[in-house]
Amino acid sequence: MTPIRVALLGCGTVGREVVRLLRDHADELAARAGAPVELAGVAVRRPHKHADLADLLTQDASGLVTRDDVDVVVEVIGGIEPARSLLLEALKAGKSVVTANKALLAEDGPTLAEAADASGVDLYYEAAVAGAIPLLRSLRESLAGDRITRVAGIVNGTTNFILSAMTASGSSYADALEEATRLGYAEADPSADVDGYDAASKAAILASLAFHTRVTANDVHCEGIRSVTSADIVAAAGMGCVIKLVAICERTPPDGTSPESVSARVYPAMIPAAHPLASVDGAFNAVFVEAEAAGQMMFYGQGAGGAPTASAVLGDLVAVARNRVGGGRAPRESAYASLPVRPIGTVRTRYHVSLDVNDRAGVLAAIAGEFAHRGVSIAAVRQTGGGNGGEAARLVVVTHAAPEAALAATVDVLAGLDVVRGVDSVLRVEDLGRKGVAG
Repeated sequence: MTPIRVALLGCGTVGREVVRLLRDHADELAARAGAPVELAGVAVRRPHKHADLADLLTQDASGLVTRDDVDVVVEVIGGIEPARSLLLEALKAGKSVVTANKALLAEDGPTLAEAADASGVDLYYEAAVAGAIPLLRSLRESLAGDRITRVAGIVNGTTNFILSAMTASGSSYADALEEATRLGYAEADPSADVDGYDAASKAAILASLAFHTRVTANDVHCEGIRSVTSADIVAAAGMGCVIKLVAICERTPPDGTSPESVSARVYPAMIPAAHPLASVDGAFNAVFVEAEAAGQMMFYGQGAGGAPTASAVLGDLVAVARNRVGGGRAPRESAYASLPVRPIGTVRTRYHVSLDVNDRAGVLAAIAGEFAHRGVSIAAVRQTGGGNGGEAARLVVVTHAAPEAALAATVDVLAGLDVVRGVDSVLRVEDLGRKGVAG
């Protein structure tokens, strides 16, 4: 049997695990793929750090991906460049590609897909979202005969660890981030995780697959968790909720004024404690998929780390090898629906608004009037503090579902009222329990 020869770009945490699995499970991988799967070379920037791979190492990544004896290129270096240029070189040279690069796929996935089509080779990327969880393959293959209406869940382990720690121990965001960094869940620069960019890239990939529409990271409304406080955690508990950073991708049916469309957004939100996502703690990921025929499905598991991510890479590698041996092809990009992406201002959800207000007569009426003036219906109001001759009180307003733009305009006006001392927090409330908008 002619071996399937693999070029590996990058040999960090994930790359080392890919090498280990290729070596430790060589016989089983060959049996599953129909041919031996062998490393042809490993491109790294600092060869001295990988002495055990001396015979395979090169700093000439471009030369490696275009070598005649390479069949598949596996990319785990991340980032946009040089990854994009190297993968396009590989695809144009007739090499199939396996990548874990969510940022690149969310920014320029269609270019890679078109290059793969032009050369008649495969492009796989299961490891780009949710680590070892077989989510992307389910969306683009197992559910290809169904109509997906929503994909929602926790797709970033770092932020989930931080929020879980804040919920369990009452610690501040800063303390929980410090603990996540100490344990290796957060990078030295955690911005991509805590500001929501990592989850937004994954949301773009999920929406593109689920709704057969090209969705980029720029189409995803993105907010992080830096502003979540211990008081927010307590407020959520008082409503029977927990706070999670959620990625929500939805298909919205046409109505009398708007065509069918999709939306994709990432932000911290209160979700009911009874919802299965609320019990997902630590660095784990979980994603709910809703489809018209299949109903609700939940995918759960380790969403990051060297071994889980490498597991997904090897799964893709076996698929590529089988196609090479048997003459098959990977599923092509499916963007036939080409649905418009809804601006965040038109997306409807519920809100929890906490205000620091003057404790005097007429305050509630003034605030309720501003909500009503912009068509935001109030579901509940709760006041704490005040009533004892003090100057200030805290007013919590929970709304029914309302457009984002209407709520944002209301909050802007409230912040300028004489009776409002400050807007302490604004959080969405997502029930995620049924199709349509939380009411």
